[in-house]
Amino acid sequence: MKNEKKKIILEEYSSDFEYKNSKTNLIISFNRASFILFVFFVISIIFSLKVIYLGFKDKNDNHIFSKKSNFRSTIVDRNKNIIAKSVLTTNIGIDPKLVSNKEKLLLNLRIIFPNKNFIEISDKLNSNKFFYLEKKISSEKYEKVLLLGEKSIIEEQKITRIYPQENLYSHILGQIDNDNNGLSGIEKSFDERLKKSNTNLVLTVDSNLQYLIREQLILYNQIFESKGSAAILMNIKNGEVLSMVSLPDYDLNKRQQLSDDILINRSTKGVYELGSVFKTFTLAAALDEGVLKTDTVFQNLEKKIWCAGNPISEYDDEIPSTLTSEEILIRSGNIGSVRIAQKLGIEKYKNFLNALGITKRIEFDIQEIGNPAKLQWGKCKLATTSFGHGISTTLIQLAKAYAIISNGGLSINPTLIINRDNNSNNRILRKEVSDQMNNILRKIVSTKEGTASFANIPGYEVGGKTGTAQKVINGVYTNEKVNTFASIFPTSDPKFVLAILLDEPRPNKEYVYNYKDGSGWKYKGNWRNTAGWTTVEVAGKIIEKIGPILAIKY
Repeated sequence: MKNEKKKIILEEYSSDFEYKNSKTNLIISFNRASFILFVFFVISIIFSLKVIYLGFKDKNDNHIFSKKSNFRSTIVDRNKNIIAKSVLTTNIGIDPKLVSNKEKLLLNLRIIFPNKNFIEISDKLNSNKFFYLEKKISSEKYEKVLLLGEKSIIEEQKITRIYPQENLYSHILGQIDNDNNGLSGIEKSFDERLKKSNTNLVLTVDSNLQYLIREQLILYNQIFESKGSAAILMNIKNGEVLSMVSLPDYDLNKRQQLSDDILINRSTKGVYELGSVFKTFTLAAALDEGVLKTDTVFQNLEKKIWCAGNPISEYDDEIPSTLTSEEILIRSGNIGSVRIAQKLGIEKYKNFLNALGITKRIEFDIQEIGNPAKLQWGKCKLATTSFGHGISTTLIQLAKAYAIISNGGLSINPTLIINRDNNSNNRILRKEVSDQMNNILRKIVSTKEGTASFANIPGYEVGGKTGTAQKVINGVYTNEKVNTFASIFPTSDPKFVLAILLDEPRPNKEYVYNYKDGSGWKYKGNWRNTAGWTTVEVAGKIIEKIGPILAIKY
């Protein structure tokens, strides 16, 4: 009996457990399925409403894309890197008249835009006038603003011109206005083409070279406390500008009025007396006309001469009184350059400068071009222009002239547009004279008698000529300087011209110069405010930076 009772209890327990378990699982499964279906239903409703909203919104916003002219063609550098592009951006504004709860709105906006000035925003809300809260808003912040569900927040889609490199090409690209019209630079010169064409506009510039050169100019503006500076790197055979920098510059994405003269394009717009860089033209013209040879000797050169009551002196009293024509250029003699020009004569020298494109406004791909002052030729003007005094031009014209001197004597036209065949290749200078000039320019850099030894970078065969000039301000000569250095390299087979300008530099007595003669000798401190101690040093540092790129790519 005892064993039988146990068996009955066990069977009843087992039966009750199985029944309850089965019923509970069924209820739970049903509830889960219902909940999941409900969630999917809600999500589908939300997405459907969003699609309907966007579809309706697109119909109302299609006018943005209806005008093809709203989009300008993309501008790229020679390596196809984008430097200007039109994109669709969103601006967010607020209509204070539609704000229902100012405190709540300000609190929500603080969370999304923690860095904004909310005292100013609060004042604008009280003014009851529409204002922009954020232009070119990011997609992340845009979504957060929409989730506020605030009817006073107005969104506006706009086609915007963006410049990924910001300051890097400011003086080349220029600006556009609010109506999509070019105001300056390439944006202005090629305005119609950029509005109507679907293809990229390809420039000759190289962003890597542009960046490296700009960084060095910024550094040496600080070292020599320059008011501004400029540099042009150009292919001397076809005139393609690989880099063109002018400082100070500005961020193209922050449209601004350029009324301050400090922001002038010193590469093309600034007109300066450039000093002794003109002595190269004086000697080249005389050699080409056959009035002398490189070894023609000039004896008993004075230390000072007079012209119309004004003195012309040597910059350095240690220059010998007897020099060959070649040595006059190497040592940068003023009096010797005058004697060479006098042998040449006014008409021949004037015609040669005109052929180089020095004395008249140059045609270029941007319209910000300076106009050299008209010359009144005479015996004194011949004397002073022979060493670069009393004659002005732009840095782009100087670069062009040195390209012609060094490329075999063929005329070229500087250009910013890739594969643009705009060169006539007219002969300005005999080939043998060009070769002679390259050899002399090399000696200016490579010999101890020359004025440009700090640019003697090993492996690059740099040649060039320095120029130091008193700056003319309001028609009066001042103690301020404009220092230039026009270099070509490699002199055995010239490919590039690099022209550097420093506007009102100062000598730096703490700067350490490293001599390039292999001696390892260093020199700290300098009181001389001449090109040999400023622009030459800058050029040498730039060539060191860009040389490897040029050797590989060009």
